[in-house]
Amino acid sequence: MKPEEIEHRINHLPPPYQHRLVPGEADDAIYDECGVFGVYGHPEAAKLIYLGLYALQHRGQEGGGIVCSDEGVLTAHRGMGHVADVFKPHKLARVRGTHGIGHVRYSTCGSSNLRNVQPLVVDYKRGSMAMAHNGNIVNAESLREELEESGAIFQSTTDSEVVIHQVSRSNGPNFTSCIVESLHRVIGAYSMVAINGDELVAARDPLGFRPLWLGRLDDCYIVSSETCALDIIDAEWVREVEPGEVITISQDGIQSQKPFLPTIPKQCIFEFIYVSRPDSYIFGKSVDEVRKAFGRKLAKVDPVEADIVMAVPDSSNPAALGYALESGIPFEMGFIRNHYVGRTFIEPDQGIRDFGVKIKLNPARSAVEGKRIVLVDDSIVRGTTARKIIKMLLRAGAKEIHFRVASPEVINSCHYGIDTPNRGKLIAHNMSVKEIAAFLEVDSLAFLPIPDMLEATGLEPDHFCLACFNNDYPTPTPNQFELHNQTHRHIDHSTEVLGN
Repeated sequence: MKPEEIEHRINHLPPPYQHRLVPGEADDAIYDECGVFGVYGHPEAAKLIYLGLYALQHRGQEGGGIVCSDEGVLTAHRGMGHVADVFKPHKLARVRGTHGIGHVRYSTCGSSNLRNVQPLVVDYKRGSMAMAHNGNIVNAESLREELEESGAIFQSTTDSEVVIHQVSRSNGPNFTSCIVESLHRVIGAYSMVAINGDELVAARDPLGFRPLWLGRLDDCYIVSSETCALDIIDAEWVREVEPGEVITISQDGIQSQKPFLPTIPKQCIFEFIYVSRPDSYIFGKSVDEVRKAFGRKLAKVDPVEADIVMAVPDSSNPAALGYALESGIPFEMGFIRNHYVGRTFIEPDQGIRDFGVKIKLNPARSAVEGKRIVLVDDSIVRGTTARKIIKMLLRAGAKEIHFRVASPEVINSCHYGIDTPNRGKLIAHNMSVKEIAAFLEVDSLAFLPIPDMLEATGLEPDHFCLACFNNDYPTPTPNQFELHNQTHRHIDHSTEVLGN
């Protein structure tokens, strides 16, 4: 891709893709997590990373950063906000080099402020390095306490910095070996990118919770959380980075190793349900086709007589279309979205009912009035936004509303990179399906059962993490690590007293 073509694409980017109707609405969402992007061997590396992060904006809207290596010297820019706001042309121009990494962030671990925006950049005994990752390390607090007790000083509250400290203390023969040694100490989810002056390293955890792709653009190599970010720069899809694989990209080309014991993958099913963009391929499947399959299954499991099928825009559109195709009920775009609403707006002094929802969409009265509606959503978290949407449809004259959810009931929090509320705030943790239907004021309610959801993916059913649905966590949880540490601290203290 020629420099002038890259510049043209940057100058003609559309508004960033948004999944949800009301991002950030009162904790009533499965919030996106993070996205990573890396480039090795291109003179316009920073601009390519900018484009990649723009395509990954749906994975994190709180902040972003780019770090590039210019003849071994790392230059960086990070900021709070959307990619287009953080990387104004004059700021992007300061980030120079032929290879680098980028990150968009939603704060699943660590508070939301600039010091936690990645990639994190540090100087250590071997020079400089930068690192960014998507996911959550469940034993991060345990490792952090251990490091602090030995004198380590932290500049952020993110779990990524724990890994950086482990790398800096390693005596491995090279950059990759130091990263591998550090990753042997961490447990949890990570799709990670890191650079020093000469190499780019990409790694995916042994359970493969989060997606990661390897791409190529002419003689340049790319790593990305999703294929949609490869598409925006016309990069070739080479292959997915495999669970437990560590890839090193340098002047000598690509080297791959699998330094962890093989295990059954536990890929995050919510990547299919909500997180990934529908035009991406992850875990070997089209996200759009899997979501349509969820909708088809839902129509088979819980059919209902109705006049139209509608989606809660935008992440539910494929599932709603699948439901319509299977049931034979016409699909209608019953909501009109306002695509020009910014991230902030002035709320009226006098309360308007459901203002946060109303500012972003409105039901088309001619489409819903007097109709029996199947309303399809990808998931329910607290249920408060769903209730507001349903009230809007009833005020617009809907005759019946049959709510269909293209995933099972969310009853537990995620510890692997998706920011679900405390499980005490999850409506399905506290109410039965019948009680939820009464709360939402719908004529009927149905969720997609776990076996049907797994069958719809077309993949091995035991290859997914389902902890948010069935409480079966594939690793110890942070609470279990904390309890273990408290027990050991108590034993150590008792031994010290007895010794005296």
